[in-house]
Amino acid sequence: MSSLAFPCRSSPLTPASTSVTPPVPASPCINIRRSRRTANRHFHRLAASTRNSPRTVAMAATAAAAPVISPKENLPPILTSTSEPPPLFDGTTRLYVAYHCPYAQRAWIARNYKGLQDTIKIVAIDLADRPAWYKEKVYPGNKVPSLEHNNQVKGESLDLVKYIESNFQGPALLPDDSEKKQFADELLVYTDEFSKAAYSSITSKGDVSDETVAALDKIEAALGKFTDGPFFLGQFSLVDIAYAPFIERFQIFFSGIKNYDITKGRPNLQKFVEEVNKIDAYTQTKLDPQFLLEQTKKRLGIE
Repeated sequence: MSSLAFPCRSSPLTPASTSVTPPVPASPCINIRRSRRTANRHFHRLAASTRNSPRTVAMAATAAAAPVISPKENLPPILTSTSEPPPLFDGTTRLYVAYHCPYAQRAWIARNYKGLQDTIKIVAIDLADRPAWYKEKVYPGNKVPSLEHNNQVKGESLDLVKYIESNFQGPALLPDDSEKKQFADELLVYTDEFSKAAYSSITSKGDVSDETVAALDKIEAALGKFTDGPFFLGQFSLVDIAYAPFIERFQIFFSGIKNYDITKGRPNLQKFVEEVNKIDAYTQTKLDPQFLLEQTKKRLGIE
């Protein structure tokens, strides 16, 4: 996925933090197909016209800690401009993330779901004070996530989820069913457009827009296409990984900023939220909701 709506690249759905301390545990036909190139061009024009880009809003600046709810592992400290690099390209596989970034969260969830905590090491980057060596020696794109593997570094969140699925052992993230695979491709193409449509209402002063409602209704319909489970393809898959970090944030922000419940009248979306929160691989990457809301309000200048 491109840098589109949430620059982790800086945006309201991910606090762009940070001289922060490391996270610590806290107690019916759906027309989705659209070219990614077209969607990206459209949104970049929109983002350029607003003071707070979606990624900027998604990563609201903060000097506070970014508390992960239940990491279930000893997460490393966040590396800043004064931090030394790890021993790069020494054969260790490393996933570079920012703990608050929904794009990085995708690859982090995939890594956890496949049980690769001992195989893929987390390296946390401070996006507001990122080390020069990250761009110079690791990933010229200077974004997260990126994956150091087999003496190469790859980026872009959806590409990394697919790469982790194809190159590492663990539970499958895609079904064998050809119809489901085709629908997965359509849904992955739609992720940017969905984020753009939802984001447009967060920074507006008016009510939730018709565009946002239509996008949420499209997600509701997509979640109802297969009836053999509560997820987009029935069973949990990389499609759920692609959407969960953003649905998580949109639910928090629409409730706290717009007094709008994105699940009201959308039983499939409500069930999705309930069921995805039973998956440890996902909950181990979640931030405290109040932290996300407070930092987003601060970024948007909302009291």
